[in-house]
Amino acid sequence: MTPMVSILIPAYNAETWIGDTIQSALAQTWPRKEIIVVDDGSKDATAAVARQFASRGVVVVSKENQGAAATRNHAFQLSQGDYIHWLDADDLRAPDKIERQLAALHDGDTKRTLLSSSWAYFNFRTHHARFAPTSLWDDLSPAEWLLRKMGENLHMQTATWLTSRELAEAAGSWDTRLLSDDDGEYFCRVLLASTGTRFVPQSRMFYRVTCSNRLSYVGTSDKKKDALFLSMKLHVQYLRSIEESERVRKACLAYLQNWYENFYPERPDLVAALQNLAAQLQGRLDTPRLRWKYAWIQPIFGWKTAKRAQMALPQLKTSLIRDWDRVMDRVENLGSSGRVSQIGAGTQGS
Repeated sequence: MTPMVSILIPAYNAETWIGDTIQSALAQTWPRKEIIVVDDGSKDATAAVARQFASRGVVVVSKENQGAAATRNHAFQLSQGDYIHWLDADDLRAPDKIERQLAALHDGDTKRTLLSSSWAYFNFRTHHARFAPTSLWDDLSPAEWLLRKMGENLHMQTATWLTSRELAEAAGSWDTRLLSDDDGEYFCRVLLASTGTRFVPQSRMFYRVTCSNRLSYVGTSDKKKDALFLSMKLHVQYLRSIEESERVRKACLAYLQNWYENFYPERPDLVAALQNLAAQLQGRLDTPRLRWKYAWIQPIFGWKTAKRAQMALPQLKTSLIRDWDRVMDRVENLGSSGRVSQIGAGTQGS
């Protein structure tokens, strides 16, 4: 029998995007699927927009606000699919994304094969997305995948993955303690429970660039810093549980160093904890360096001001780019049926 795929969409205050995201799910060419939207106590019209698709078989459930991880756990409990596809409420996929991934399975593959796909950032126009391959875009063992992710500061977006129910159940629930990087920690456990990744380059998804209040943005939030530290500690633990070697220690140290600036100097408790973790890896973390564009601010206004500028100005640049892309999207779509029909027209980059 053709396996059923559950497309699970957690949503919070996503009324602007949720319609396009559901359309993207409905447009999937895989014939047997269920689409479940769980509204996490949104304060806007997210649930109302989603319910407009109820006549097309989309299940919409509303609950009190508990956070993204709890919402994903609830969606999974409602699902019945043989395969699970997580889709954030502002992202899109090419119509044949799931079909291409399942077609890539070989005779003899088990349900523990973890399927991944190519992905690209976009603002409003998917046909301007540029796909930039990384070393994670390959068939890899769990240890090799985590080594490359942590040592090279890489990641795969949540909706790239297609996971069997068996594999999802083996990995366990999403960690509700994590207000940031819950997806990074979750898919570490999925990887550990898997036999390895199968990368399908022709399968594509589109990751929307949103404003700084997105879940993945840490900023100055102490709660998100606490969650990030916990996720980092678990990352190190997971990788060392499957391989203890010099290359693992180096990758873990590079990973800690890369994210160290999120805590320094505002959180001396977490700075000390990270240095202690580095010592266990036979290393030490260096004082973060400001990028050259902002280093000149430090002697005049101090480290904290320079760091705030380093965080804020790229956000401002991103916001301006998004505003311009929004205008161009409206111009290009005057008289057209909408942007979802353009999905799949992204250009492969290098």
